[in-house]
Amino acid sequence: MILAIEETSQLVALDVCRAPPISQPMKMSDTRPLQRLLSLASGVFRAPTGVARIGVAFLYGLICHLTFAAAVLAMIIAMFFGMSESLGRVPAPWAIIANIFLILQFPLTHSMLLSKRGGGVLAKLAPRTFGPTLATTTYAIIASVQLLALFAFWTPSGIIWWQAEGTAFAIICGLYAASWLLLIWASYDAGVEVQSGALGWMSLAQNIKPVFPDMPIKGLFSVIRQPIYVSFALTTWTVPVWTPDQLGLAIALTAYCLWAPRLKERRFAKRYGAEFGAYKRSVPYAIPRLPRSKT
Repeated sequence: MILAIEETSQLVALDVCRAPPISQPMKMSDTRPLQRLLSLASGVFRAPTGVARIGVAFLYGLICHLTFAAAVLAMIIAMFFGMSESLGRVPAPWAIIANIFLILQFPLTHSMLLSKRGGGVLAKLAPRTFGPTLATTTYAIIASVQLLALFAFWTPSGIIWWQAEGTAFAIICGLYAASWLLLIWASYDAGVEVQSGALGWMSLAQNIKPVFPDMPIKGLFSVIRQPIYVSFALTTWTVPVWTPDQLGLAIALTAYCLWAPRLKERRFAKRYGAEFGAYKRSVPYAIPRLPRSKT
């Protein structure tokens, strides 16, 4: 899933670009993420021979993108209805425990797999020779399955507090769509090949080492340091139906989206030193700075 893959580039060392100064306006997104993806995808059609390698690569790619699409679709639909429509049918009072487990299994596993030990686990979840190359694709598959389970197998409480109608419904639907568009934009800026899980399997198909994008500082990343997490949190609060289920989910996922990046930034500070420090001082964490008025 888009959010879960946001940190997978930490599995290898990256070069960090210079952070923009505080006074510099937003740096617009460029075409390099799209160009990298197209170059990577076109190389698949010129891949060197190797039936086993190509077969494994395409199998993992198919599983990755199917589960990714299913997870995103399940999220959009389930939250649109305030988590009141889902496949879970766990009887009370066990439904609450089951739903809590569904929420917790995502951040706990997500954080574990981003550790050094987790990287070793990812490498073992594929044929031995191909494991390290497929790590990002494997990570995307696991994250997608986790999110699919959360949103598809949630057991609804059956309680609806409020449902938007008329003009309010149209406005909120527009905000919901805008939140998802922001998430897509931020994921593009971060490196679409990494966010989609394509980097691993496409690199394996071509028998090359995965090349990760530089640390993003353009587009939404020049406005705040954590646009993927923030836009993901926004999707949980811009829904047209409100239930106890949606409120609990929104609080839990928002808390995670505000807390988890701090752990990531500690690792960035150790790895990139002064350059990350300059970026951190220049760009706010989650709330954009208001433009300064000229006097």
